[in-house]
Amino acid sequence: MSTTTKNDSWFSEWFNSPYYHLLYNYRNESEAQAFIHHLSSLPELKSAERVLDLACGKGRHSRTLHELGYTTMGVDLAPDSIAEARLDAPQGLEFEVMDMRNLKFDQKFDAIFNLFTSFGYFSSVEDNKKVMREVKKNLNENGVFCIDFLNADFVKSHLVAKEEVFRVLEGRELVFKINRKIEEGIIVKDISFKDQGKDYHFQERVQFIRSEQMLDWLKELNFEIIYTFGDQQLQAFSVEHSPRFLVVAKKK
Repeated sequence: MSTTTKNDSWFSEWFNSPYYHLLYNYRNESEAQAFIHHLSSLPELKSAERVLDLACGKGRHSRTLHELGYTTMGVDLAPDSIAEARLDAPQGLEFEVMDMRNLKFDQKFDAIFNLFTSFGYFSSVEDNKKVMREVKKNLNENGVFCIDFLNADFVKSHLVAKEEVFRVLEGRELVFKINRKIEEGIIVKDISFKDQGKDYHFQERVQFIRSEQMLDWLKELNFEIIYTFGDQQLQAFSVEHSPRFLVVAKKK
């Protein structure tokens, strides 16, 4: 038996799979806490009260935002992730299943966070731009948008074409065989493995969006670029050397 994702639905299938969380189990609470603490120290975020964690997964960044005193909403397309995020969620921390292309809220937010390459999932450029329009629509005036994306030029120059990653699930060792390539403007990661006699194949597909293109999209929507950073420690951005491209922009 083989399980395979389709290009236009890879994110809903893969992100809702327990194997996704197994492969990326190094993305832990302490890492999320450190990153959010760095972001929240920025002057533009100190006065924020109501914030949105867009594509929140199981809520690791949302929990830290709430602990820092923000009234926090987390949304994600994966129902299983949201169900787990809701477990023991305290008052002031809410989670909903929602598509980032069609956000529906009763109130607007002072800040919206889109973290750890949770953008560029859609094969259509217009769909990805629509996410930015939805962000702007749901921000208060002078609200802040924080987007943490990969540095496409760095990815291209440091691409690891093949690797194997070993993980243990209930005493079984799984070998994730990973192949990476860039084709037709998409960064593609093929993930294959076998578990209990079944073959699995998933893909991750993220648009190859260069830093200057990301900034152009934001400026087209009349966002003011406040900061650009090159990693989650908020070091200065370099096209050649930074692994990440993190933008903090304000709705004008």
